[in-house]
Amino acid sequence: MTTTSHRTQTAERYALAIAGCVIVTLTAAGFWLSYAHLAEVAGRHGLGTSPTRQWAWPATLDAFIVAGEVLMLRASLRRETDGWAISLTAAGSLGSIALNVAGVSRSDGVPAPALDYVVAAVPPAAALFAFGVLMRQIHRHVAAEESTHSRRPVGEPSAHPADLGRPRGHSATPQLPDPERHSDHEGDRPTSADAGQDAPGDVAEETDQVAEAHVPPKKRTGRKPAATDDELFAIALTAPLGRDGRASSRHIETAVRSRGLSLGRDRRDKITRQVQSELDSGQADAA
Repeated sequence: MTTTSHRTQTAERYALAIAGCVIVTLTAAGFWLSYAHLAEVAGRHGLGTSPTRQWAWPATLDAFIVAGEVLMLRASLRRETDGWAISLTAAGSLGSIALNVAGVSRSDGVPAPALDYVVAAVPPAAALFAFGVLMRQIHRHVAAEESTHSRRPVGEPSAHPADLGRPRGHSATPQLPDPERHSDHEGDRPTSADAGQDAPGDVAEETDQVAEAHVPPKKRTGRKPAATDDELFAIALTAPLGRDGRASSRHIETAVRSRGLSLGRDRRDKITRQVQSELDSGQADAA
């Protein structure tokens, strides 16, 4: 599928390049034929004695076409509409067509056939329409490129070089410190590593605590009561055991928090070691 799409795009580029070459050649040929005929008209009407002025005179008209076409090309690349460029191109092209047709005459005074007027009008008209087709293709090409670059999957954020090394799960905004919690034990704050081991209910509880930390102290209605190590140890002995019958810090923390008490990481680890020592002593006595 990708190969077919690539071949199609390549064929489109070649077709557009060939069409562009043909259009540029047609524009140049029509412009040259129109310029040469206007030079002949100028030679028959007062400038025949000065070849330099004879060949310079058509430039006073065709220069409007060149200037207008260049400005239209610039406006096409910028996807804008330039009224002055359109006016210059239209005035120069229509004036060139009118003068080419008006310059048709015969030396014997006999009216020229209608085909002579058609021959005189075709080159400037062909140059005008060919350039219009070229501007249309440039408009479509620029619009297609901008549409391709602006296409992005919905919901996918743009990656910034400064954010490449930052974990996706953590916010870049630092959390505000809580004066009351900081005045207590520094270990009385659950860490992200402990949260990754907690049960879904504990994760939700930790989220609530993080949100609570952002509330100004004056809006806090109270703190969880503190407990002594003996009380925490007694509660920890009632917590379920973990893998291989060993003390589980996660279960101990859940049991303590279910009593409405706070428990930091340092105290939790300390109580867990005490419980494990108690278990090891009991197993040694039983043996």
